Amino acid sequence: MKILFFDIDGTLVSFRNHLIPQSAVDAIASAKAKGHKIIISTGRPQAFIDNLSQIESKGCVDGYITMNGAYTFVGNQVISAHPIPNEDARHIIMYCREAGVATIYVSEKDIWLYRPSLLYQSIFNDQLQIKVNPTNSTLDEMELAHKNLYQITPFLNVSQEQELSSRLEGSEMARWHPDFLDIMGAGNTKRKGVEAVCRYFHADISDTIAFGDGGNDIPMLKYAGTGVAMGNASDEVKRVADYIAPHIEEDGLSKIMRELGLCD
Repeated sequence: MKILFFDIDGTLVSFRNHLIPQSAVDAIASAKAKGHKIIISTGRPQAFIDNLSQIESKGCVDGYITMNGAYTFVGNQVISAHPIPNEDARHIIMYCREAGVATIYVSEKDIWLYRPSLLYQSIFNDQLQIKVNPTNSTLDEMELAHKNLYQITPFLNVSQEQELSSRLEGSEMARWHPDFLDIMGAGNTKRKGVEAVCRYFHADISDTIAFGDGGNDIPMLKYAGTGVAMGNASDEVKRVADYIAPHIEEDGLSKIMRELGLCD
């Protein structure tokens, strides 16, 4: 048995049509039938995972690493959960409010959205087709610093990211899109989710294979027994991978899975 970890955007799901290529659906179903475990590993919180029905409806998914490793569950069992320290959350909230940028805050069950800009709408609503349904947008933003926040997603550029990072002591940042980043508690990367899943299934890291395309996939690809970068990944991601698959639009996932003997 192998444990297969799949990023969503740009790996499983095409940025062009927001669907999983049918060849990848068939490959994952075949891998599942062979006894392999299928784990989704994404920067999205669970509430934003709305584009996997093609494999979820087939019962193919065994577990989810969400929010870049901050919150991991298998079935209905949470196996790893690590929020952002409250003091760091306070610094982040103050910075984002002063900068006037769109910001999404995610706790275990709730989502808050502040200052939904035109840039946010263009990327989340139009490009990614993610619909954010806030829990309570009337709550004062600073009150969120007292809650367990697992991920904060502000629309900051790279220079703002660097400035904010210098103020934080217990947080990790991951960027998979040029216009926004995800902030989690320190050590919360997709690697932490892989570690939790391996402990849960009593599996050795050598029996894991990870597939990704974005900068937030790098810790996972480096740590897994085998790391696979998609052909559409950046050079930075490709450099840490053991294999480079063809482009997602060229049936890359199914081709590399067959090459690795994971599916028929």
